[in-house]
Amino acid sequence: MPKAIEAIITGIALDLQGLEDRIHRDLDYLNLPAKPWVLPLRDAPEPTYDVVVIGAGMIGLAATAALRLRGISSVICLDRAPEGAEGPWVTYGRMVTLRTAKSACGPALGIPSLTFRAWFEAQFGNAAWQRLNKIPRAQWMDYLTWYRRILDLPVRNRMDVTDIAPQGDGLIRLTVRGESTPVLARRVILATGIDGLGSPSLPSVASEISSRLYAHSADMIDFTALAGKRVGVVGAGASAMDNAASALEAGAAGVDLFVRREALPSVDKFTGISSDGLVMGYVGLPDAVKWEMMRLGLDAPVPPPRDSTRRVFKHKNAKLHVNAPLLSVVETASALTVTTPHGETELDFLIFATGFSCDVTCRPELSSFASKISLWDDHYTPPAGEESKSLGQSPYLAPDFSFIGREDGDKEPLSRIYCLCFASVLSHGKLTSGAPAMDEAVQRLIHGVAASFLRENSQDCLNIFREFDRPELLGDEWSPEQIVNGTSTKVKSNA
Repeated sequence: MPKAIEAIITGIALDLQGLEDRIHRDLDYLNLPAKPWVLPLRDAPEPTYDVVVIGAGMIGLAATAALRLRGISSVICLDRAPEGAEGPWVTYGRMVTLRTAKSACGPALGIPSLTFRAWFEAQFGNAAWQRLNKIPRAQWMDYLTWYRRILDLPVRNRMDVTDIAPQGDGLIRLTVRGESTPVLARRVILATGIDGLGSPSLPSVASEISSRLYAHSADMIDFTALAGKRVGVVGAGASAMDNAASALEAGAAGVDLFVRREALPSVDKFTGISSDGLVMGYVGLPDAVKWEMMRLGLDAPVPPPRDSTRRVFKHKNAKLHVNAPLLSVVETASALTVTTPHGETELDFLIFATGFSCDVTCRPELSSFASKISLWDDHYTPPAGEESKSLGQSPYLAPDFSFIGREDGDKEPLSRIYCLCFASVLSHGKLTSGAPAMDEAVQRLIHGVAASFLRENSQDCLNIFREFDRPELLGDEWSPEQIVNGTSTKVKSNA
C-alpha cells in the first residue's frame, strides 16, 4: 500500500518532521521546560554544574531530559562511548529484538509524542506498528539517538570518568581521562547500567586459561573469528542464548551450552506479579519483604526468551548440557578441555554468560567513597537459611536513589550521589532494569534531587519569599470616588 494512502486510512502523518513539530507543541502546552529555579551555590568555581549524569544510555538520557524539563537546567551528561554506541544496543547486546513488549513507554516521561511508537508510526505508519512484534534492537538505538537530538540533550561523549570525589565544600569533583581540569558538580547521578556498581562475574576456572580463549558475554566478541570453531557457552539466561545464537549464525562448528541446573527455568515470576502498584509502591515495602521477594527471584531466575531459545536450537549443531557445572577447564596446546559431571568436551573458545556482580569496591572511579556506602548487610539480617551474599552487597538506598553513608559524617556528602543503575533493584524494585518502569524511576529521582536543592538553599528561599514585593495592584484599577474610607462616620448612598 502506498504510504500516502496508508496515511489517509490510518490517520497517521508519515512525517518525522511533523512529529517533531508536535513534540515542541506538546511541550509548550505543558509549559516545559520550566523556568530555571535552582539557586546558585555561593562562591562555587566556574564552571560548576548543578547535576552531572554519568551514562547516556536510555535511563541516563531520560534523567537528563527530566531534570532540564523541570527547571534544573545546569545539567550535563557524560558517556565514555562514542556517539551512537552508548549502552548495550549496538555493542554487546546480541538479541534480535528487545525483550520487553513494544508498548513499553521507555524514556517518554509521560509525553505521548516522545514514545517509540510515535517515532515509529511517524515513519512507517500505524499498519506497520500493528504488524510489528517486538522492537528490533538496532532500531531502539536509532530511536534513542533521535530522542537525544530532538530534546537537544547536553551529552558529551568519550568522557571516561575515572574518579568521583565528594568534597567538603558541597561539590563533587569528577576526574575525566584525558581532560586537564576536573568537572565539578553539586549532584552526581550514576546511570551506568547493569554493571555500574560492580563488574562482569566470572567463575574461578576462567583464571586458569588464557584470555584469548574466553570472553564474558559483555565483551566485544569477534564472532566471525569463531567460524568453524567449537564454542562453549556457560549460562542459562537470555544472554547465553543470544551469544550461542550469534556464534552459530557466524558459522561455528558447534555450540555446547553448559547449565548447572536440572533444566532451563521456565517461569518469570516478576512478569507474573508486575503491576503499577508494585512499580510505585515497592520502595515502601518492609525490608524483610523486599529481601524475600528478590531472594526468591534469585532462586527462580528469569528464563531465556522463547524466541531466543528457538533461535539457538533451530541449529542441529547446538547441544544443551544440564546438570553440568564446570568442574575444570584445562588449556591444551590449541584448545580447551571442559570437564562436567558428564565427562569432557573439547572446545576452541568459551563464552561466560554468567552475569554481573555488585561490588562497589571493585570500581576504581568510586574508590574515594566506596567503603563509606551503606549496604544491605549493614541494615538487614535475614533469617537463617535466607542469606544471600549478592543481595547483602547491594547498596541500601534512600527513597530518592541517593546513597546513605555508614557514618554520620558521610551521610551528607553521599546523599549528593544517586544510584540510578541496576544495583538499585533491591531497594527500589525493578525500575532500572529495563524500559517498562523507568519513567517511575526518573520521576522519583528528580523529585528527590529537587527536594535536596531546596533543603540546601532553604534559608535563601525563605529570604526571597520575605523580600518579594512586586505589586499586583498598581492603584489605577479604580477611580478615587469609588473608594469609601472606613474612618468616615456617614456614607451617602446614590440610591
